[in-house]
Amino acid sequence: MNNNFDKIGKTVAFLTLGCKVNSYETEAMQKLFEDADYEVVDFDSKADVYVVNTCTVTNIADRKSRQMLHRARKMNEAATVIAVGCYVQAAKDVLEQDDSIDIVIGNNKKNEIIDILNDYNQGNNIEDEVVIDLSKEAKYEPLMIESVTEKVRAYIKIQDGCNQFCSYCIIPYARGRVRSRDEASIMEEVKNLVKKGYKEIVLTGIHLTSYGMDLDEKKESKLLALIVKLSTIEGLERIRLGSLEPRIITEEFAKTLADNKKFCPHFHLSLQSGANETLKRMNRKYSAEEYYEKCELLRKYFDNPAITTDVIVGFPGETEEEFIESEQFLEKVAFAQMHIFKYSKRKGTRAYSMPNQVPEEIKANRSNILIHLNEKMMEAYHNSFIGKNERILIEETVEIDGKQYQIGHNERYVKLAVKAENAMVNQIITAKVLKSLTKEIIFCEIMD
Repeated sequence: MNNNFDKIGKTVAFLTLGCKVNSYETEAMQKLFEDADYEVVDFDSKADVYVVNTCTVTNIADRKSRQMLHRARKMNEAATVIAVGCYVQAAKDVLEQDDSIDIVIGNNKKNEIIDILNDYNQGNNIEDEVVIDLSKEAKYEPLMIESVTEKVRAYIKIQDGCNQFCSYCIIPYARGRVRSRDEASIMEEVKNLVKKGYKEIVLTGIHLTSYGMDLDEKKESKLLALIVKLSTIEGLERIRLGSLEPRIITEEFAKTLADNKKFCPHFHLSLQSGANETLKRMNRKYSAEEYYEKCELLRKYFDNPAITTDVIVGFPGETEEEFIESEQFLEKVAFAQMHIFKYSKRKGTRAYSMPNQVPEEIKANRSNILIHLNEKMMEAYHNSFIGKNERILIEETVEIDGKQYQIGHNERYVKLAVKAENAMVNQIITAKVLKSLTKEIIFCEIMD
């Protein structure tokens, strides 16, 4: 760690690695710096302060975090380089020995970043205030945003921490136990964003399904009640959810949301494997059969819902038979889209030292098989919209094969395009779906 206390300047640059929760927290830290009269500049520019919001979900994420911190130092040797977030929480001692880094700040301390920076610049000892033991922390960190980089959609962090302890995951150690945000704070933030023109919000968290469980003696999720309350906000057009656990899908949950005109029927249900023995080793809390029942429940109440998921291939002990069982299960569910990941060993997790680690070449082969399956499923799901009229929230103008298009998503998060004839960003239009434009984008004709 560097010890130059004379570096006081008023420009700051940010870089975010990892998930949407990290993106939200970076936006909130940016607001804190702006309130302290700092000018925000691009990360590739020379700045007085660099803030890298790190990720530690895999060893590759750790390496990327270190690379970006070293890159910041090279851009300005005299700058104050601050490492914040999950990698700091998991590897504080390592980062404190790195001469490229001046300040390390763990999770649940980002809201104090300006005070910590000021103490550092004044030469005060900050060691005791930067990283805390999150296994004992019960309070939600108060962070808020007033605007976001995206022009039409705002991700709203409502929860932090995770109590699940899946055998492959370091996040419960880096983020601590479940902590939920106060409902009044969420309502206030969303109302302010809607007043500024945002039409769509996405509720997100480290383990979104657990929202409110720490606030209720019955340990019940309060997510459904929050969605219903948010839908009363005038001017808010769409409400989406981040990743969910299957157990939250009940008759009441599905029926209530199906009756809510502002709710978008896009469900990212975390799966990881379709083989029961693999799920057990992963310490997932459901079987493949239970997962399928939840998908069918969603299809009972919603017309053609987008059900998306994550799948890990090559988890320790995954046999060829288990992989085939998982592949067949994925075909049975018929997802709208899947994100395929090759298992990556992560120090500090139980899976790291599990026997029967799968060779990399087998992981790669299995990954390729599922990537091909995902392409088939995406094509089938996209084709199900051809000929239908869809409502599109226009987000940006892009060029494809030399032609200008305006791009947006429908309620089911399918990416749709129309000819760029008028400026329509942040407007919701109705268009007829005609044909595929690319693998991920479908061309539509605007309805009169």
